Amino acid sequence: MTGLSMKTPVERAVEQFLGTLRVCNASAHTIKAYRGDLEKFAAYAGSRDLRSTDHVAIRGFLSSLYEAGLGKTSVARSLAAVRSLYRCLAQEGAVEKNPASLVSTPKLPKKLPRVPTIEEMNAVLDGEMPEGTASFPERDRLMFELLYGCGIRNSELIGINLDDVRISTEAILIRGKGKKERYVPFGDAVRAVLTAYLPARQKMLSELRKSTPALLINLRGGRLTTRSVGRIIKKIAMAKGLPADVHPHTLRHAFGTHMLEEGADLRAIQELLGHERLSTTQRYTQLSVKHMLEVYDRTHPRAK
Repeated sequence: MTGLSMKTPVERAVEQFLGTLRVCNASAHTIKAYRGDLEKFAAYAGSRDLRSTDHVAIRGFLSSLYEAGLGKTSVARSLAAVRSLYRCLAQEGAVEKNPASLVSTPKLPKKLPRVPTIEEMNAVLDGEMPEGTASFPERDRLMFELLYGCGIRNSELIGINLDDVRISTEAILIRGKGKKERYVPFGDAVRAVLTAYLPARQKMLSELRKSTPALLINLRGGRLTTRSVGRIIKKIAMAKGLPADVHPHTLRHAFGTHMLEEGADLRAIQELLGHERLSTTQRYTQLSVKHMLEVYDRTHPRAK
């Protein structure tokens, strides 16, 4: 027997679905996330065949996730993965309809992320990196400047290659979600830290006798990981006085919010952030409502 034939019906369906995602050029991160959620679902389904794994069974699976201590966000993500699996199976005719469509998504709290102020971000970026927090200060400063100065995602940051940086035109080629590419501009601050970082990068690679296309490298001369970026950003940000919940995406939120507060067009912000839908970008209008009310109270003649 082959390994695939020894699997349960749901396990086989999951493997075939993941194979379809790879053919469709889904990112490695997306496939990994689907695999984790769907392997849990397959384990719960056991020997059930595809047609008997109905909406009742799927609700039972979600209950088991709650019992295991998972939060609503994680459960909602697992349900989305199961829906995608059965949508694909329905399109192929393996099942008559998608049973997961009958299961309601857990209601998630509508909590807007806390965004550092412009003054707080300037305090982090101005001056030296805090002593004892930066093992490679030129690189770590560049990470902050790119995340906040260009509004890119953590995964986009680590994916930048040296050849993607166009210093003469002050733009960087970014590979976003779904393999979509866009150019993002950068200003004098990024240019300055790039100029300081590149010789330090080359010196380190020469000493290690390593070569890599990656712009941002670790102390072993390899490409940085998203986990490493998150750890470094949090450590330095906290040392500079920001809250403990700061992570790379916080800087992306700050980019969008501050651009809007300073008068940038929502469509332009959408392009810079690489959002497919304008509705995603419109979250920043909610984040900056407090700021706009403060401006109104301070400046409008009828607000006094």
